[in-house]
Amino acid sequence: MVYIGIDVGGTGIKIGVVDEAGTLLCQGETPTLVGRPYEDIIRDMGNCMLRVMEDGGYTAEDVEAIGVGIPGIADAATGNVIFCTNMGWKDVPLRTELQKYLNKPVHIDNDATVAGFAESVCGVSAGCHSSVFITLGTGVGGGIVIGGRPWSGFHGVGSEIGHIPMDIGGEPCSCGNYGCLERYCSATAIIRMGKQMVLQHPDSLMYDMCGGDISKLTAKTVFDAAKEEDDVAMKVFNHYVDYLCKACYTIIAFLDPEMIVLGGGVSKAGSFLLKAVQERIPRYLLFKTLPYSRIEIARLGADAGMIGAAMLGKPIKEASSNG
Repeated sequence: MVYIGIDVGGTGIKIGVVDEAGTLLCQGETPTLVGRPYEDIIRDMGNCMLRVMEDGGYTAEDVEAIGVGIPGIADAATGNVIFCTNMGWKDVPLRTELQKYLNKPVHIDNDATVAGFAESVCGVSAGCHSSVFITLGTGVGGGIVIGGRPWSGFHGVGSEIGHIPMDIGGEPCSCGNYGCLERYCSATAIIRMGKQMVLQHPDSLMYDMCGGDISKLTAKTVFDAAKEEDDVAMKVFNHYVDYLCKACYTIIAFLDPEMIVLGGGVSKAGSFLLKAVQERIPRYLLFKTLPYSRIEIARLGADAGMIGAAMLGKPIKEASSNG
């Protein structure tokens, strides 16, 4: 049997056929075109799903279940999307609409949660009893996996790591609160801090790397300049690592998972970022002599959303044996 995994993004919807081991067998994509009626978006989703199945030589009889990762939250009982800001969705009957195209069980969860689930099935955290996935992108998302299954909280709104308060009364956040973790640990935060420093220190290598136009400064610019040991960029990088370590320690102090996995665009810095975090995290630990969560970089990249969504439909006992 195979599983369908659907990764819903604001720009594109990626759909894959995945086997029981989490291997992506074939995939396709359709533009989201946000702003249209949800029926039109789900129609394109359904038709793309059928095309991917046909191209891979799979029929409805081969499919066990469908999983969908969304940038929002859903009601597991009804299959309705309760809230999905960047899609403009509220109380959308995603399960019911999608089953018009393929009448199989449909499971829906948050996109960061399913990405973390994918890593626990066949990525860097495979074999771990528990893991927390942190996606470091424009914002910060989170995914918690315990005992081989994703944990989204009793009400389905858990793992919103990006909106844990980090600085009371701090930077304003898009959620309406102030000082949220994502305002300090996201790529957006790196860019904000980088621009502030370049304005104060125009002799920085960062200024040269963006051609004198700081509007073109990216998180990668900051990290690349830091790798070249530019003093100003190193200050931004070290400041960022401090925030990220505090975020990791918050997770360790609260949940104590076996592993914390760093994903998203910022994690592409790889060993440069990982080494800095691994070296600095011990200073924040309460129990200095005891073991603590391993911190690693995600391995599955852009495929994690499809794989993790697909694995939502896998029977619990089977998923636990792999995770």
